[in-house]
Amino acid sequence: MEAVSSFYIKDSSEPFDVIVVGSGITGGWAAKELCERGLRTLMVERGRPVEHRSDYIGEGIDPWKMPNRGLVDAKLSEEQFAEQRKCYAFDEHTKHFFNNDRDMPYSTPEGRPFSWIRGNQLGGKSLLWARQSYRWSDLDFEANAKDGHGVDWPIRYADVAPWYSHVERHAGISGQRENMAVLPDSEFLPAFEFNTVEAALKKKFDAGFAPSRMIMGRCAHLTKPTEAQAAQGRGTCQARNMCQRGCSFGAYFSTQSSTLPAAVATGRLRIATNSIVHSVIYDPKTNRATGVRVIDSETMQTREYFAKVVFLCASTLGSTQVLLNSTSSAFPTGLGNSSGVLGHYLMDHLYGAGASGHVEGFEHDYYAGRRPTGPYIPRFRNVIDQHPHFLRGYSLSGGAERERWQEQAGKPGFGKDYKAMIRHPGAWRFSLHGSGEMLPRFENMVSLHPTKTDKWGMPQLHIDCSFSDNDRKMQNDIADTAANILETLGVKNVHKEIKTLDQWPPGLSIHEMGTARMGRDPRTSFLNGHNQSHDVPNLFVTDGACMASSAWQNPSLTFMALTVRACDYAAQQLKLGQL
Repeated sequence: MEAVSSFYIKDSSEPFDVIVVGSGITGGWAAKELCERGLRTLMVERGRPVEHRSDYIGEGIDPWKMPNRGLVDAKLSEEQFAEQRKCYAFDEHTKHFFNNDRDMPYSTPEGRPFSWIRGNQLGGKSLLWARQSYRWSDLDFEANAKDGHGVDWPIRYADVAPWYSHVERHAGISGQRENMAVLPDSEFLPAFEFNTVEAALKKKFDAGFAPSRMIMGRCAHLTKPTEAQAAQGRGTCQARNMCQRGCSFGAYFSTQSSTLPAAVATGRLRIATNSIVHSVIYDPKTNRATGVRVIDSETMQTREYFAKVVFLCASTLGSTQVLLNSTSSAFPTGLGNSSGVLGHYLMDHLYGAGASGHVEGFEHDYYAGRRPTGPYIPRFRNVIDQHPHFLRGYSLSGGAERERWQEQAGKPGFGKDYKAMIRHPGAWRFSLHGSGEMLPRFENMVSLHPTKTDKWGMPQLHIDCSFSDNDRKMQNDIADTAANILETLGVKNVHKEIKTLDQWPPGLSIHEMGTARMGRDPRTSFLNGHNQSHDVPNLFVTDGACMASSAWQNPSLTFMALTVRACDYAAQQLKLGQL
């Protein structure tokens, strides 16, 4: 493959077929699909270039070889990464993949925190994501219509199923067929294995909690690459658990390892990095988007790019910020916002609740190496019978491991006996923690701050999001149910946990959704069933902003499938002269 750098541009008067704003999970897919359908495509990314392999500067480096032993300097952390440092993946090896909060701030109301985790570089958060990959089912696509919270999705599982398959075959999803209606099977590579303790607890769980089942978590890692994946230079997952540093093996799915090389190979892709999209250019005479205005992040100069179609894939809040900033006499509150829903119905997932405890026995068992996923219990709550206190449901995930020397090092002791103790693994522990569905609510919203701006003069986002009574009751049930499962399985010294708002505010689950939702009615939704603006036909939004509900599964696989589906539709409409 030619070096990606040969495709970078700055100023350009070239009229493109499509502009894709963003280069993360959805932007990468949009570029690949549109280029492969013969369309000249410009990818616009606000961050710096990142070359596969050569720019993974923290990869494979042991903590003791880092200047600060893997930790981020306290002053630097406070000044530049006040929010980003809350992410599990943030440390000295990865900080260069995270947003600088000092330069790109946002605001929240007093007492209503929100953690906006961002990765502004080519590849976006596809370099950092946790890679859990699950299909939705009709249980999820029909939920809004059945209980009246949120608008009815304009699509159902059958509409998305072939696009899930398309994405899975290219990306590579490890897992095992389970034939569960609540969690449709994917196109799988071999699954990762349970360790001895997990296998024993799975056997008890499957017998005692049927028809629920404990399965191995499905993740975007190559356990046995296909010929097509190997041809891209992607290799088998080494289970190093350093994924967020970048993977030179290309074993986990990212823009750099997978979709970007495919787009580049067509010869139809151009890439503009360090280009902050200020707004979408709109022509009221034709009622079409004609391009984007950008600010160069390094020089502060402005420029414009033009195309027949615009795809916004800049992340849920990133795309919403661009749309809110794209005002005109026709759309004074944001491009395509005749419905007034733009910025509203923000959702995240409910994390931070669960339980853990000790597993007796198995002293002679250990596990070899690491693994990028773990045991997973798909949703069972409110699948058949309605819980009396809350709507929707959640999954549980976790795993078993032995206490390592790090935990032993924190225990009291001294001398010969203490040294002997830390040479041996400690007790086995098993944990389960939830991922719950957050209801779409109008009052959870983002807007442009009337006076505050960022380093480049862009209005800051003001994020006003809080948990509802339904959310809190679900979190309580997650902790209670996880504890009950563990005790039933014979786990000892079970401890329940529900993190406080300060410990786990909205946003920290990094699954933002909503704010430009799909729907059947243009009066109550922003997009139609093809991720196409109701108001501006050649404007598409395919990142998490399009979601009408959050479901309980990790959403990235659905973002990808919806993006590919929208690209196919847009390409067809272009050929027909409809856009």
